Amino acid sequence: MGMPLELNTLIVTKGKEIRIKDNYFTLEKEGYRLYPMDIPVDVRKTVESESSGTAVITKVEWQENKTVLTYQLISLNSIN
Repeated sequence: MGMPLELNTLIVTKGKEIRIKDNYFTLEKEGYRLYPMDIPVDVRKTVESESSGTAVITKVEWQENKTVLTYQLISLNSIN
């Protein structure tokens, strides 16, 4: 039996990100997702929206059909 896995090249928050401290955030996504780590990736509210900033993913956790990302926002394009 296989495990469904999605490959993502940007972070789509849908406004559900949680600030841990300073510019560090965590985000929980449904399903198992693979993200590039330790390189800058775009952060967007939705797939269709403009980039709201750039982040570096520092940790990816898979558990119970969920993916939890921890990332550091390194640049912000807009405050909205």
